[in-house]
Amino acid sequence: MPYPFVLPTTSSFSFSSCFSCESHPSLPLNASTRRGVVREDLKAFKRTPREHQGAKLPNVVSSLTAYLPYLFAVDAGLSQRAVNGEEIAVILKTAPAIEWRPTLSDSAAVAVPGKEPARVKVHSLEYEVFFVLSCLANAHTLQARIALHPLYVLSTAPVGTQQRQVAVSAATKSLLDAASIYDYLALRAEGLTSGYGMAPPCADISPAALRAQCSLAMAEATLLAVLKDDPYPAVVAQDRNKNDTEWMYKAPDIPKVRAHLFARLCLAASEHAAQAYSLCAGLGRTGGGGKVNESFLRYLDNLRRTSRAKACRFFGIDSELGGQTGTAIAWLNAGLQELGVEKNLSDAGGKKSGGFGRLKEKWTEKREDKKVEKGLDWGADAGRLEETRVYEMLWEKWSKQNDTIMTQVVPPSGPLLQQMPMGREIHTLKPFQPPQLDPQTLEAMRAPPDRSDDATLYPSSDEDDIMGNSIGAFPGTQGDYRTGTPNYY
Repeated sequence: MPYPFVLPTTSSFSFSSCFSCESHPSLPLNASTRRGVVREDLKAFKRTPREHQGAKLPNVVSSLTAYLPYLFAVDAGLSQRAVNGEEIAVILKTAPAIEWRPTLSDSAAVAVPGKEPARVKVHSLEYEVFFVLSCLANAHTLQARIALHPLYVLSTAPVGTQQRQVAVSAATKSLLDAASIYDYLALRAEGLTSGYGMAPPCADISPAALRAQCSLAMAEATLLAVLKDDPYPAVVAQDRNKNDTEWMYKAPDIPKVRAHLFARLCLAASEHAAQAYSLCAGLGRTGGGGKVNESFLRYLDNLRRTSRAKACRFFGIDSELGGQTGTAIAWLNAGLQELGVEKNLSDAGGKKSGGFGRLKEKWTEKREDKKVEKGLDWGADAGRLEETRVYEMLWEKWSKQNDTIMTQVVPPSGPLLQQMPMGREIHTLKPFQPPQLDPQTLEAMRAPPDRSDDATLYPSSDEDDIMGNSIGAFPGTQGDYRTGTPNYY
């Protein structure tokens, strides 16, 4: 939670080499300058170790946000549209050639360790808009991950309730901003494909992938609305945190939740995730820029399963609150089936089962905890492991309660799944408004440029190709791009 996107990189490009503006002669130069800052910030972000990239992310978001008004101004000038009531006359001198490195597209180069996917060359300013906006949306998603990261760290004391709500609110805002951008791009890409018959250069900016990413952001934002008031993941994390001392004087506080409402919200998230998976899974069969990578597809499927499992858990909680412990355990059985986990989490004595399966599970848990501590690709299973831990706690509690007090019959879970209601939406997607240059900036650009806009001043070859692919391009090797020395360990 949320998906750990990788930000793309791009080549240098001079707007003055392909565009001229009679009404605002300085517009191409200013657009090139802003784009150069974006390129340098993306390169700096990529070269930073993954555990320290969070400090560079605000620079990326800031430079992308500053570049967009100039990019949309050039786009409006080509389409003869006014910007803040002012006409801009942009003339295309030659077709642009801009390179971007896709990060979601399935590529054979990714199968080689240390080898990056090849860049794609676009010859339309429309696809430049798509790449820049999708990069900004991905950056918003990464900001949501940074906001949520303290909730999962076990090396410090657990965060308080107020701090938890602030973090979830900030992450939700970032995800909704990303969803608005994806929705805008999907509508624009669908119009471009149907109206002009233009095929996207890669899967990253295909209409199906953009629509899928919009659904993904909505699913994650919906689950955050549940996480904000769901006490069970926090109780499980508190029990695993060695730095927690609250248990010495106070039992974990598990307030009653609006279980039925939360279940329907989780079902809505599952529907969004299922739609995203269906759109991306069909890319390879329908063309449209190729396929997306398997890790992204696997995340979408895990998110769908985890969301349905959460819904089953809340239906079980609702049943347990009503005194129907047998039905609650049946809901747990249904949720475990969705998660793909064995039903018998514990034996008759209440102890967790052993064997190789449990050993493998512990190894997976430790590996995920290390990813959280280092700030790497944690949550790549879409919260499946976290939800399994909650199920283990409830299974042990309810099974013991039913065996000693209630002694109710556990009904089959199949009929319960057939009675599940439709999902309920909680967020409304606000339309994305393309930023525009203010009148003062437009007036200042009527002056001729004060310097030349020469692309040769900024080499188009990416230094990361040299440092990242020459070392570590073979199995078993991994190089250090800062020192240029290989590492065989």
